[in-house]
Amino acid sequence: MPTAAARRAYSGPPVFSFGFRPFFLLGALWAAIAVPLWVWSWLGGPVAFAHRDWHVHEMLFGFLAAIVAGFLTTAVPNWTGRMPVIGAPLAGLVALWIAGRAAMLFADGLGPAAAVMDAAFLVVFAGVIWREVLAGRNWRNLPVCGLVTLLALANIGFHLDAALWRTGAGERLALGAIAMLLALIGGRITPSFTRNWMKARRLAPEPAAAGRFDQAALALTGAGVLAWVLLPESRHAGVLLAGAGLANLIRLARWRGWAAAGEPLVWILHLGYAWLGLGLLLLGASKLVELVPPTAGLHALAAGAAGVMTLAVMTRASRGHTGRDLAADRATTAIYLAVNAGAVLRVAAAFAVEAQTPLLAASATLWAMAFGGFALTYGRMLTTPRRVAA
Repeated sequence: MPTAAARRAYSGPPVFSFGFRPFFLLGALWAAIAVPLWVWSWLGGPVAFAHRDWHVHEMLFGFLAAIVAGFLTTAVPNWTGRMPVIGAPLAGLVALWIAGRAAMLFADGLGPAAAVMDAAFLVVFAGVIWREVLAGRNWRNLPVCGLVTLLALANIGFHLDAALWRTGAGERLALGAIAMLLALIGGRITPSFTRNWMKARRLAPEPAAAGRFDQAALALTGAGVLAWVLLPESRHAGVLLAGAGLANLIRLARWRGWAAAGEPLVWILHLGYAWLGLGLLLLGASKLVELVPPTAGLHALAAGAAGVMTLAVMTRASRGHTGRDLAADRATTAIYLAVNAGAVLRVAAAFAVEAQTPLLAASATLWAMAFGGFALTYGRMLTTPRRVAA
C-alpha cells in the first residue's frame, strides 16, 4: 500500500498515526525534565541518578534518539514510498524508548539488565531503518542508515565504557554521529526550505545549489569527527575539526539565510546550522589553544546545534504534517529565542568558571522553557487528528 494511502487507512489513536507525533512530544518532555534534574543534582540536590554519565547518556541516547526516530519514521516512508511504521509497530518502538528511560533511572538496582533494556531501542530502530531503505532501494540515504547504526553502537559502547574503561569513546562517537546527521540532513533541508520560501516571494538570487563544495565540507566534517573519536587530544584532529567548522560556516553563507530574516520558521534552520559550524570550530580550537575549553565546543554542538536544529525540525514538521500554516507564531518564536539564549549561556559557562553556577542554572531554565514550551504549544496538535482545510 502506498505511503499516503496507508496513512489515510489508519484508524487508530492519532498519536500513533505518524512517527513524529509520539517521539517529538516525549522527546521534548524528557529534555525539559532531564536537564533541570541534572543541574539540581550538580548543585547538591538529592537526585542520586543524575550524575554526569546519566546526563550525557540521556541527552544523546534519550532525548536526541527520540527526535531522530520521530524525524526518520516520518521521512523514510516519503523517501522510499513504502508503508510507514504506524499503529502497533510504532507503539512498540515508543514502548522500547520508554523502557530505556526507566531502565536508566533505576540502573543501580537493575545492574547489567539496565544497559540491555536501554540499548534495545536504538538497535531495533536501526534495523527498521535499514529494512525500509534497502527494500525501497533508496540508495541515496544509506549514509543515514549508517549513522543511525553508529548511534546504536555508540550507546552500547557508552555502557561498556562506563563500566570498564572510562575513555569517553562512546560519548564522542554518538556526538560525532549526531554532528554528521546535522551536516547531512540539515545540509539538505536548510537550503531547500529557504529556496521554496524565496521562490514563493520571487526573491533572488536563491541559495547555491549543492555541488562539490558541499561534498568537500561533508568529507572534511567526517574526517574531523573520526579523528576526534579515535584521537581526542590530537592536534591533527583539532586542525581537521576547525577546518570542518569553517567549511560548514562558508557552506551556510552560500544558502543566503539573511534573505529569510522575516520568517522564523526558516531562519531558525540557518541559526541551527551556524551552531554546528561554531561547535566544530570551538572543539577544534580546544585542541590547539589552551584558552578554549573543550566543553565550549561540546555544548555548542549539543545545546546549540542539536538543540536548535531539533526544535527547528520539530516545529516545522509538526505544523506541516498536522495541517497548520508553515509560519511561526509568537509562542514558536519564543521557543526559538529561549533555546538559543540557553545555548549561549551554556557555552559562556565553559569560559566563565567563576560565574559557572548561575550561568548553568539560567541555561538549564531556558532549555526547559524551550522544550517544555514546545510540549505545551504543540502537544494538542501532536495528539489530535490532522486539521482538514475548510
